[in-house]
Amino acid sequence: MDISINTPALLFPAISLVMLAHTNRFLALSNRVRSLNEKYQSQEQKHIIHGQIRNLRYRLKLIKNMQAFGVLTFLLSIVCMYCIYIEAMGWAHAIFALSLISFVASLLLSLLEIQLSTKAIELELSDIEGLEDPSVFDYFKKKFDKD
Repeated sequence: MDISINTPALLFPAISLVMLAHTNRFLALSNRVRSLNEKYQSQEQKHIIHGQIRNLRYRLKLIKNMQAFGVLTFLLSIVCMYCIYIEAMGWAHAIFALSLISFVASLLLSLLEIQLSTKAIELELSDIEGLEDPSVFDYFKKKFDKD
């Protein structure tokens, strides 16, 4: 299979959007860490807040790695384009494959971070009584039964 210089360039918009999403998640988490740190300094329930901060620290590491894989994808795509330009097609194919693998790694880490984020939110909501966790099917069944 031959690839043209446009093939790795097709990754640029997707990588940009994913990097923007990663950066937004990082900013939201860093704000949350700052507010929890203030609570930690002033409250008595330090053990609960300590656990939340530990979870956030792990999620921040995930986001750092997600961003690193995204940047690596960018760089590999640029090197691939250069290899195509100098007509080193063997190298271009290998480097393009590496850029795709790097992009997949970034997306998988993002999926893991989203799962952790959801669990953290569920823990926050667990203090409120009367909230149930219906399945998607139960949710739609309840919505349609009301009508």
